[in-house]
Amino acid sequence: MSVHKIAIVPAGAWGTALALPASAGGHDVALWRREWGGAGGMPVQSAVSHPSLPGLTLPPNVRGVGEIGEAVAGADLVILAPASVILRETCRAIRGHLRPDAVILSVTKGIDPESYLRMSEVVAAEIPTHRGRIAALSGPNFAHEVAAQMPTGTVVACPDLAVAEYVQDLLMTPRFRIYTNPDIAGVELAGALKNVMALGVGLSDGLGMGDNARAALITRGLTEIARLGITFGANVLTFAGLAGMGDLVLTCTSDSSRNRRAGLAIGRGQSASEFASASHLTVEGIPTTRAAWNLAQKVGVTMPITEQIYRVLYEGLPAVAGMENLMGRAKTHEVEEVLQHSFKVDLP
Repeated sequence: MSVHKIAIVPAGAWGTALALPASAGGHDVALWRREWGGAGGMPVQSAVSHPSLPGLTLPPNVRGVGEIGEAVAGADLVILAPASVILRETCRAIRGHLRPDAVILSVTKGIDPESYLRMSEVVAAEIPTHRGRIAALSGPNFAHEVAAQMPTGTVVACPDLAVAEYVQDLLMTPRFRIYTNPDIAGVELAGALKNVMALGVGLSDGLGMGDNARAALITRGLTEIARLGITFGANVLTFAGLAGMGDLVLTCTSDSSRNRRAGLAIGRGQSASEFASASHLTVEGIPTTRAAWNLAQKVGVTMPITEQIYRVLYEGLPAVAGMENLMGRAKTHEVEEVLQHSFKVDLP
């Protein structure tokens, strides 16, 4: 394979970790972080690091860049890795510097709280010149394990499979296995909404509700994710894959999950703002909960777990009351959609 130029903006924990698979094929990798402003091309060993990735050593073909325009100029592949709340700002900063034929890969998980757009749709809205050359990567991927080159599976999605396969060819390594999927709506919604469910599992665990409750929340949470995804044209099989069940299980069960940790703290009596102040962590599930609940109401999709998490986070409902509300819901079938569409059962 010929050498390509890959830009990663910004160099947060996830962006920095992705520099390892991006550089594995000998490609020229440029990392940009706002704090490096004006430095342009500093030695990577001393300048490119992240506190969440202690001991990470990046190869010489990865360089730190202090100007965002310089980082993306001439890049074949631009990886966007900001928090969801600053994705628009990041797009606006790079769009005047992109090659016309550059591929853009969003690795951010979230839903825009104002427009309810998925992250790739936000990119397309801000950089319409590259519509059709935008892909999304999502899966059960903790940054620190990718940085440690531990075995990882993930999914790159794009309706144009040639674009997905291009990203796959550039980033896949023996330790970072990438699958392709044309269902970008399903992959992105699964990646965003699993953070909401991880908050719910954290709440339950923080309240000491046990393993049975955790398993039920994960399973019924997947049902909610799929229900909303199908409404937007997603393929139900996507939710059984890495970006769906895989990422959901990881985020709901691991102590490395910041969304689960936030839920644990809230279940034990902290507020969301107190947790954020104490931990200095970005918890994507908190704004995503609001966006997902408002979106579900807008399109008429039933999401009871999301509703209760929303009420705990934004309406001051005690966490224990939210969990009790879920257990006290009216009786229903487990597979409502299957019964309705396959057996023509009229449900109340």
